[in-house]
Amino acid sequence: MRIGEFAKRTGASERSLRYYEEQGLLNPTRTPSGYRVYAESDVDVVRHVRMLLDAGLNTAFIREVLPCMVDTGDGLAPGCPELLPHLTRERDRMTMAIDGLATARTLLDEVIAATPPDNAAYEEWVARQAG
Repeated sequence: MRIGEFAKRTGASERSLRYYEEQGLLNPTRTPSGYRVYAESDVDVVRHVRMLLDAGLNTAFIREVLPCMVDTGDGLAPGCPELLPHLTRERDRMTMAIDGLATARTLLDEVIAATPPDNAAYEEWVARQAG
């Protein structure tokens, strides 16, 4: 099927499909005139790619793990045991990023809480700080 029909079937934009191809996640065949032709099996590939993107993985990592992922019917699971440490490491990286964002949010909450509620109070506060 051509890219327009394939985009409708997968729910992915044509731009996304071209990007997935550029990243080595899809490999459609080409007609002699250069049109992309997608196989029926590519529908599942796009579905899997989108699941892994939604899980926060980048396309380079997805390109590495996609061949070993198995569709369980309820989601994806590593079909190769050696993937587990890589997935765990990626989850740990995400956890560190989440913790960093939580700390930043707490600091921002403190800044917001310390901000006077209106302009007059703010000007009074600035005057007191200036001494």
